[in-house]
Amino acid sequence: MKSLFVILLSVIVVLADDDLAGEQHEVVAPIGRIRGSTTTSRLGKKIYSFRGVRYAEPPTGPQRFQVAIPAADWTDVFDATKEGPACPAIFEQNIMEDCLRVNVYTTKLPSKNDPVKRPVLVFFHPGGFYLHSGQSCNFGPQYLLDKDIVLVTVNYRLASLGFLSTGDSMAPGNLGLKDQVVALRWVQRNIAAFGGDPDSVTISGDSAGGLSVLLHMVSPMSKGLFHRAIMMSGSAMIEPFPTEQLHLAKKQAELLDCPIDTTGSMLICLNSKPVENFTDTISKFFEWYDDPILIWTPVVEPEIPGVERFLPEQPIDLIRKGKFHMVPLIAGVTKNEINGVVVSANEQHKLGNDSMLNDLNNDWYRLAPINFMYERDTPRSKHISTELRRFYFGDKPIGPETYDGLENIYSDSVIIYPVHRSVRLIAENSDQPVYFYMFSYQGRYSFGMWNTTTPYGVAHQDDLQYLFFMKSMKFPFFENNAPEIPMVDLITSMCSNFVQTGQPLSSALETKNITWEPYLSERDNYLEITEKPTMKTGLYPDRMQKWDSLFPLNSK
Repeated sequence: MKSLFVILLSVIVVLADDDLAGEQHEVVAPIGRIRGSTTTSRLGKKIYSFRGVRYAEPPTGPQRFQVAIPAADWTDVFDATKEGPACPAIFEQNIMEDCLRVNVYTTKLPSKNDPVKRPVLVFFHPGGFYLHSGQSCNFGPQYLLDKDIVLVTVNYRLASLGFLSTGDSMAPGNLGLKDQVVALRWVQRNIAAFGGDPDSVTISGDSAGGLSVLLHMVSPMSKGLFHRAIMMSGSAMIEPFPTEQLHLAKKQAELLDCPIDTTGSMLICLNSKPVENFTDTISKFFEWYDDPILIWTPVVEPEIPGVERFLPEQPIDLIRKGKFHMVPLIAGVTKNEINGVVVSANEQHKLGNDSMLNDLNNDWYRLAPINFMYERDTPRSKHISTELRRFYFGDKPIGPETYDGLENIYSDSVIIYPVHRSVRLIAENSDQPVYFYMFSYQGRYSFGMWNTTTPYGVAHQDDLQYLFFMKSMKFPFFENNAPEIPMVDLITSMCSNFVQTGQPLSSALETKNITWEPYLSERDNYLEITEKPTMKTGLYPDRMQKWDSLFPLNSK
């Protein structure tokens, strides 16, 4: 049986895509000269593509578990005509530790007679902080670059290499997120050379990338580096973030035969190991099939003299205190989110193997806190597990008759409720508009396929296929006669208009006299994005109310 996460993501491993290697062009940026190639957008525009551009020095040797050092200026010409390396991750080809790179795409370069200043969209890739990269084979620019924006996709360190946290000064954590800060600072300094406006930067991301966006909104390190934000299916605001993940650091050390007596001896040993040892052991961190879905989490960092903290307090507390970057925000979820668990369980069931379902039925109190990511082995934990079992499954066993409950509890715990809570909190404490959506459009392709030809609902990250050409994940390129093209037009228009103006406008909405109204918590209003977008109120109200009752916010 394929693992749940592989089914969920439908990942097909391919070699890095060099289809972008057309004619070559150079830009002269403050960091140095950079040579790129060209490709073509869906509607035939020439895209100037600069791939694998280094934004930080290689985090290798003694720098492996250190904050990234911004790349030094170079005097020769940096070759950005081919795909750069991916950061060490599972299911990725061409991985290297020298992976702190950005891809930059634009359709108009500045000249003496035409300086060009286009708004910039920075995208942080999904993947649970242990999958994927910003490479063009994963997130190609062919759809978005029909719009007059500059697109930047970012690699950042993942898994133990990006999120090792011992809670002390030697490994305070959040290295992958601090990599993103270094990339955003690189954008501020260099993007004008590509025709981008450093004073008009929108950060965006999906899943772990969406969580990254939320954390940049509350991080003091990200101040002044962006002006709008798009958070797609990404948040983790049910339980407080930990202050360390020492148990994961020790597990990584034990897997690589390193001592665990002190942080110092552990890091010295881990620094000596080949990078492949880290990627080879990622799968050993899962506790049940591919759960928990989020293993390495951001942490609230200790205060260390002379060291910038990416996350100094709990995000919820920072938002409620008004200590966050108040910028226009788009946030949303897909209709069915984590439906891959049902696909996986049903695949087993058809083969006469119900081991997943039997585990859930027979070992619920151990598995529920792992799968749905809340505290373990406490009276409160047992109460939460009891209430969730009753709410989503009633008195029925977990099986084919209750697949809806299985999909809903995964979707609500991992994505929908955390995003809903984040949206509500930000809207109540910000002076800038928040635009909330649920993506319900059912296309022909999905990350969650019931069989090889039939999508099973609208899965986690399905909305990305209308923003990016995701070749490595088996999504086809949508030709102009594809039935998905109206959705490509709608999503890219709303996104690019938001990047340009801070308002998610689209002629497809305007012709239907639809106004995407900012979110108000008392109305719980959102745009349902389908073939016929509609403003609605009350996102799964009974389900959201249940989670509110189990995870109440403390009073200010």
